Amino acid sequence: MLQAALRSGAARRRTVFELFARALPDGRRYGVVAGVGRALDAIDDFHFDPDTVDHLREQGVVDVPAAEWLATYRFTGDVWGYAEGEAYFPGSPLLIVEGSFAECVVLETVLLSIYNHDSAIASAASRMTNAAADRPCIEMGSRRTHEQAAVAAARAAYVAGFEATSNLAAGRAYGLPTVGTSAHAFTLLHDNERDAFTAQVDALGVGTTLLVDTYDIAAAVRVGVDVAGPELGAVRIDSGDLPQLAREVRRQLDELGAERTKIIVTSDLDEYALAGLAAAPVDGYGIGTALVTGSGHPTCGFVYKLVARESENGEPLVPVAKLTRDKLSVGGRKWAFRRDGPDGVAAAEVLGVGAVPDRSDDARELLVPFVRKGERIHHEPLDAARDRHRRAIDELPLHARHLSRGDPAIPTEYVTAEPTSTSRGSS
Repeated sequence: MLQAALRSGAARRRTVFELFARALPDGRRYGVVAGVGRALDAIDDFHFDPDTVDHLREQGVVDVPAAEWLATYRFTGDVWGYAEGEAYFPGSPLLIVEGSFAECVVLETVLLSIYNHDSAIASAASRMTNAAADRPCIEMGSRRTHEQAAVAAARAAYVAGFEATSNLAAGRAYGLPTVGTSAHAFTLLHDNERDAFTAQVDALGVGTTLLVDTYDIAAAVRVGVDVAGPELGAVRIDSGDLPQLAREVRRQLDELGAERTKIIVTSDLDEYALAGLAAAPVDGYGIGTALVTGSGHPTCGFVYKLVARESENGEPLVPVAKLTRDKLSVGGRKWAFRRDGPDGVAAAEVLGVGAVPDRSDDARELLVPFVRKGERIHHEPLDAARDRHRRAIDELPLHARHLSRGDPAIPTEYVTAEPTSTSRGSS
């Protein structure tokens, strides 16, 4: 596309691309925006080094003019978007990228890759933290996904309310709290559980978490408290009927005088399992596979579409849209607001098309400037995104937190601020 547009001269036309989802994953009531910081880092760093350009030229992927253009590539346009941690709905313009066609189109894959992955993890994590209520969730999914995706997943989970991660690379890269516990291999290494627990407590102190389901749980709890004393930090259960086992272990710990020892459960947990454990005496959850695979929805289905372009005579941007019946999109640059109802609860996602619509006092503006003339102007700590997520979910109707299948928690309303004509074309 780049090479052909450079030859025709259209590559220099001013364009507007939008990243959005036509629909939420089946049955979901809201989504969570994540990966914004990573995407802005990617735009900052996006370039084609000499070896890459030489390879593309040698393989016949691009011709000489296209190769020369790539060699000097730097994004010089403007970017707006939903801030990290925000909730989103069908049609929400999560990212608006404006610049020449050439410099915007080459960003498509990297932006979609980051947003689709990180937002899928954050959306699943949000459902899990809602189901967990006040009990902390720990991200433990590194062994269930790609090694680089694991780091991004830990970051996205933290945005959506997870307390910590077992991934030390994520802790180093993003300043996330890191925690961990021993695996069954550590117990099996020793001649018996007493030797294993003694070694762990000697090395890590009585506040450590002992894994108690390698052999017999009741026997392991007795040995653990005997070794560490009543100040034992926690025990972890990783198999079996978790609600029943948690009740039995809690009763046993209390009888042994370890009333403050916590119970952590793991074992292929998802949001539905967490809801089922709500009445059990559990103090925290370690969650892996379901989280890092989006709990059944490993992608958000985001697309990156051309919605407006400069006309041939250089007049104001002309709305364009794909008109295929099964994949319709709405042409024209968007402005986004979330309107509250009389009770202060979010009532609609309002998208202005073509121009900024009249904004009522009960509408919150959603688009934030990220990049201006190629310079990044949006920087924020990850905890700011985490706080935003909490506020965004709190403002949604109560049924948004339901785990049962349902429609989006609020409708998306399009408002055409002024008449626009949609140019036929494919984006």
